Amino acid sequence: MSAAPTLLAHGVGGRQDLPITLPQLVVAAALTLVVTFVALGLLWREPRLDRDATGGRPVPRWLARLVDAPAFRWALRGLGLLATAWFCLGLLGGPDTADNPTAGALYVLLWVGLAPLSLLLGPIWRAVNPLRTVHLLAALAARRDPNRGLRELPDSVGWWLAAATLFGFVWLELVAPDRATLPVITAWLAGHAVVLLAGAVLFGAGWFDHADPFEAYSTVIGQLAPLGRAADGVLVWRNPLDGIAGLRPRPGVVAVVIVLLGSTMYDSLSNAPGWLRFSQENGLHPAVTGSAGLSLVIAAVAVAYLAATGAAARIGRADAAGARGVPGEIAHSIVPIAVGYVVAHYYSLLILEGQRTVALLSDPLGTGANWLGTADWEPQTALITPSGVATLQITVIILGHLLGTLLAHDRALYLFPRARAVAGQLPLLALMVAYTVAGLLLLYAG
Repeated sequence: MSAAPTLLAHGVGGRQDLPITLPQLVVAAALTLVVTFVALGLLWREPRLDRDATGGRPVPRWLARLVDAPAFRWALRGLGLLATAWFCLGLLGGPDTADNPTAGALYVLLWVGLAPLSLLLGPIWRAVNPLRTVHLLAALAARRDPNRGLRELPDSVGWWLAAATLFGFVWLELVAPDRATLPVITAWLAGHAVVLLAGAVLFGAGWFDHADPFEAYSTVIGQLAPLGRAADGVLVWRNPLDGIAGLRPRPGVVAVVIVLLGSTMYDSLSNAPGWLRFSQENGLHPAVTGSAGLSLVIAAVAVAYLAATGAAARIGRADAAGARGVPGEIAHSIVPIAVGYVVAHYYSLLILEGQRTVALLSDPLGTGANWLGTADWEPQTALITPSGVATLQITVIILGHLLGTLLAHDRALYLFPRARAVAGQLPLLALMVAYTVAGLLLLYAG
């Protein structure tokens, strides 16, 4: 683009306006986690969460009939196709200027907006995924079963492919040179579509479950939604903690949650003055520095997690088979932490740049039209006062770690002998404290 759009920073400052210093905040957060851990050890002595996510209270019949109706499902598919077609107007025919809504639609409305939608409605991207719908329509036209491909996809694949494609997207979002320009976005999306559609032809529609980064992202976060499915498929209201406790171990699940958490940590680091200065002065291309930084932060998060869960298995005296499964069993406890980081780092971006993008989407071709009636919208800033955003950021980061501590505690009661369950959690507590301290330091540094 001749004038690539500059997306707003993920925070709006103001953390210095809080009536507490950084050392006080870090100590208070760490003490909060320790006190919570002690209280759980004394008061929460039996597993209480629905590990299999089979329960819940059925939703009203009219709502269940609506959601399960074939017409409603096709309406969602149609909405996904329509939104994609509108997006492609700007991508393929829109102006090569900062007024093109393409970057905002991809990085803000889709990537950031998918998180709150999934928190409310569950794995919504699966229902509207345009590539899944294209494959379904092609299979129906060819009179083939969309779930059957030319080959069987091994169960061992799990979410490893999703972790790889998720890393590919966060690299595009955070590191890629000229990532807000039309050629770069077009090239990435074209490759994304080819990989997913070719895989679906080869392995069937189940390929999307294993390889689509947006489906994995929405599914993981959607486990925290108050809406879910019971074991018999009935739509139910559920405790969100029961929902996330039902995120069962599978190959690659640890990698997905680690990439999600590590990428948001790097996002904050990349805005810190020290990192910006290092990137500009080290003599390397920014993409090289950024790629190395993103990879190293994700690797550090992974090493800390695997070390903590390994130590927990040894101290908790899990048997050999159980010890190998501890990282996967505890992975669900990382999800609230990752969600807390997503909210903290992207809240102001979604509010401000989201409004701007919606306004621009009224005229994706840049003709001066106002097809959606939103072209004259002016971004409202009442919800993003500096102190308010700073308070929200700190709150959701600490709350995410508190929920992670609770989830890890409940799962440890399943995994370890009762006499060793609390002791086995000490490495996990240390991990939560380390993640909290790191998160708050990065928040202040950014």
